[in-house]
Amino acid sequence: MRVHIATDHAGLELSSHLINTLTDIGYEMVDHGPASYDPEDDYPSFCINAATAVVNDQAAGMDALGIVLGGSGNGEQIAANKVKGVRAALAWNLDTAVLARQHNNANVVAVGGRQHTAEEATELIKAFLVEPFTNAERHERRIGKIAMYESNGEVIE
Repeated sequence: MRVHIATDHAGLELSSHLINTLTDIGYEMVDHGPASYDPEDDYPSFCINAATAVVNDQAAGMDALGIVLGGSGNGEQIAANKVKGVRAALAWNLDTAVLARQHNNANVVAVGGRQHTAEEATELIKAFLVEPFTNAERHERRIGKIAMYESNGEVIE
């Protein structure tokens, strides 16, 4: 599986750790930046580029997911969710990481680098990456309603 990763300065150390750890267990990691530490960097471009790459890979039939990191993960999740076709979920424990995949078929996970140790964050992300979507009708229906709004602004009850 290809995994696109992006961060800001607050998640740079965690990003480096994840790239090494996940590469070692067989993931194809694609780093969308930043390349170096800058406490004044702006995460939106990094996260939007990673999210766009996930959507493009999935559209091409590739097995791909994304990771966006920051101090809290909130802004990074918001930026990623601006990309059409992205369902980015903020994971703060194992349940939220697993449920994001099972129920929401999330394709990007956001994690706060200042909220977890590297080991905790790694476990959350590994859980997210391996968990399949349930394909339950109710979850597909709900995701379809979100996609409909995203494509044409129509809200379906």
